[in-house]
Amino acid sequence: MRENSYKPIKKITLFGQLEKKLRLNGTSLNTPYYLSRLFYLFFLGLFYIWNAHYHEKMLHKVHQLQPIVGGLRVKHMRLQSSYMFDRKQSEVAKKVAPLAIYESKVPPYTIKANKKSDPY
Repeated sequence: MRENSYKPIKKITLFGQLEKKLRLNGTSLNTPYYLSRLFYLFFLGLFYIWNAHYHEKMLHKVHQLQPIVGGLRVKHMRLQSSYMFDRKQSEVAKKVAPLAIYESKVPPYTIKANKKSDPY
């Protein structure tokens, strides 16, 4: 019978799995090949974070301006309806009556030119 002996159990760690997946066996991350990619990922991550903060700030501004825009829309609609009422012919006639300007009761004259007498 054989005697029991200690057999070490190989644990595969997270970094060990990453080395196998990325095929980094024996290479260091100081090589320019990996450094350029690490810098690219670093700046890509920074851009992503900046973009997220920028859009959050813009959404905050939009939510702040929505009540103001709503109030201005109501004011615009009120002014537009009063303008539409004031430009009716009867309302214009009432407003210019104190200036002694009245509507003409006679229709306008039409002038017709003969085509034969056209000098051009």
